[in-house]
Order: sequence, then structure tokens, then C-alpha cells
Amino acid sequence: MNTVKNKNLFFLILVAALGYFVDIYDLLLFLIIKNKSLANMGVPADEITGTGLRLMNWQMAGLLIGGIFWGILGDKKGRLSVLFGSILMYSLANIANGFVTTIPMYATFRFIAGIGLAGELGAGITLVSESMSKENRGYGTMLVAGIGLMGAVAAYFVGDLFEWRTAFFVGGGLGVLLLMLRIGVFESGLFENMAIKDVVKGNFFMLFSDRKRFFKYLNCILIAVPLWFIVGILVGIAPEFGKALHAKDVLDNGKGVMFTYIGISLGDFLTGALSQLFKTRKKIVYLFVTLSFISMLVFLLTTGWTATNFYILCVCFGIFTGYWVIFVTIAAEQFGTNLRATVTTSVPNMVRGSLILVTLLFTWLTGIVGIVNSALIIAVVVVALAYIALYNLDETYGRDLNFIEK
Repeated sequence: MNTVKNKNLFFLILVAALGYFVDIYDLLLFLIIKNKSLANMGVPADEITGTGLRLMNWQMAGLLIGGIFWGILGDKKGRLSVLFGSILMYSLANIANGFVTTIPMYATFRFIAGIGLAGELGAGITLVSESMSKENRGYGTMLVAGIGLMGAVAAYFVGDLFEWRTAFFVGGGLGVLLLMLRIGVFESGLFENMAIKDVVKGNFFMLFSDRKRFFKYLNCILIAVPLWFIVGILVGIAPEFGKALHAKDVLDNGKGVMFTYIGISLGDFLTGALSQLFKTRKKIVYLFVTLSFISMLVFLLTTGWTATNFYILCVCFGIFTGYWVIFVTIAAEQFGTNLRATVTTSVPNMVRGSLILVTLLFTWLTGIVGIVNSALIIAVVVVALAYIALYNLDETYGRDLNFIEK
């Protein structure tokens, strides 16, 4: 009996990890190939950065909407409904992305792909968290995030070796294969027990109807905003920072993203293991937010970067922001079963979507104080908010997840 259960858990973790692998592949593929694809479509060189940021914002807007939609569906119809529906939408949108010929078409399919991808991580983490013991669930979520984040490495090599349209086709094909693999996955027992009860399920507005619950939700989001500031801004537009910091070489943002996500994968394993070893989520996140801030300052206050030194820093960026797995686990552990998928699916996408506000603020400040000072200001703000948010959250290590939000 235990052997069968262990095999089922292993298969569940594998499927969730591969879903996150595809999620990260697509999210980072665009950052890696955007310049190449936009140049191929005839966008003038001086408009590529601005156009790329706008397209990224469309993708992030899709993630925001999808995070809410799939989360509600996961609490109302089950975690498996999200695993199947989200990957199907993503696959079709990504294949369509390989055929775009205009910027509006590009934006449309980035938006739809964003909606599809929004369900992957949250549904997977929710399912794994609810299916494992409270003592060991940290190891399960650690494996999901650690393995899944290697999708960034795959995105870099596919984006580098193949024509950009082919890279999108590969992503769509991976999604179709994963869809077939998911046929054998089982539903969460906690959800099945909750589904037959007369309780409100997946009501997104419940997160705003109670002051304590709302701030708990907001704090879950704020603790991870520094991660996406690093990935989307500091590494995402590294060539521009390289010019401002008088870099000796061109800082390739594609390679930078790859090395950052190698670091995040290592960091997820490290922070996940440390949280299990020391039996705390919050203290580990405090430590790694601090290390993230130090790495930001090192980058922005140093001139004369070489490409090699920058890529080494990117690995450090990744390791220090590798608390992503703990952040998602904290979100899952904060809320009851009837809201857990809504929260766990929407929170990571709210974090990703926060990049829209960060990008707008960064663009505005850059025109006033320059690119480096703008980044320094935002770094201080997002890290300060993360500290405050983390202070206000409860420690959730070892929490029993069998409870309902009233």
C-alpha cells in the first residue's frame, strides 16, 4: 500500500515539476528571443526595447487574469481541472505565436499564453502540498520548483540554437506531451473532502471582504516582488545597464536569464532544504531577501563589468532569489482548502504582474534620475516592502492544511 502511495506521489511531483518546467520555458523564452524576433519582424532597433517591454506587459496581464481564473476554477472544480485546462490553452497559444506577423498578433498570443500558463505553478504546488504530510511537504514543493526552473536553461538553448518561431513551436509541443502525461494524476484528498461540504469555494472576493485576510494575501505577494524586479529589469535589460555602468563587454540578457535561473533552481533546493532542516519558512526568506538586496547593490554600484563577472553575478542573483519555492509554499499554507488554489495560483501571478507597475515606475524614474539611480530607488522600495510583509505573516512550517476559510 505504501509503495503504491509513494509511486503516486512521485508521479504527481514529476508531473507538477514538468508543468512548471514548461511554464518557465515560455516565460523566459520571450525575454531570451524578444530582440531577435522583433528585429526579424522589422521593428527599428531604437524601438525594440520599448516594444519588448510592452509585449512583456501583455504577457504579464494575461498571467494576472489567468491566475485569478484558474485559482477560482481549482477551488470550485478541482486542482486537476486546472492542470488540464491551463496546459491546453498554453500549448495552442504558443503554437499560434510561431505564426505571428504583426505586433498586435504577437501581443494577443502572448496575452493568451500568459492566461494559460498562470495555472501551472499554483495548481501543482496546491496539489503536492495537500497530498503530502505536513512534515515533508517542503521537500515536495522544493522538487517541483527546483526541477521546473530548469526550463529556463532549456529556453536559452532552444532560443539560441533554433529560429525564434521554432522555439515557440517546441514550447507548444512540450505542452501537448505534458497534457497526455497528466492523464494518470489523482485529485487532492483534501479537496474531495471539502467539495462535498456546504462551504463557499473559490470566492476571490473573500480575500477582500475581511481586513486580516486581505493583508495576509497582499503580504504573500509583496515578499516575492524583489525576485521579478531582478529577473525582469536588472537581468532582462542588462545590455542597457551595461552601457550605463561602462561594462567592458556586451551583457547578454539571454545568457543572463539562463544563468539566473540556474541559480534560482539551486536556490530553491537550498532554501527548501534549509527550511526543512531549521523548521522555519520566515527566517530563511528573511536571509535570502537580504542577500538579494546586497547583490542588487553590488551590480548597480560597480562599473566596468565584464561578461564573465556579470554571468557569475547572475548565478548569485538566482541563488539569493531562490526563496521562490518557500514563498509559494507559504501562500499555500496560509489559507484554507476552499481558498487555497485561488490564493496559491493567483499570488505568483500577482507577483509576476507586479512587474507591470515596476516597469512603469522604472521607465518614469529613468527619465528623471537615469537608469542606474532609478533601479536603486526601486530596489530599496521593493526590498523594504518585502521585509514589512514578511514580518506580518505567520510562520507556517508544519501547519495542518485541513481547515476551511469561513
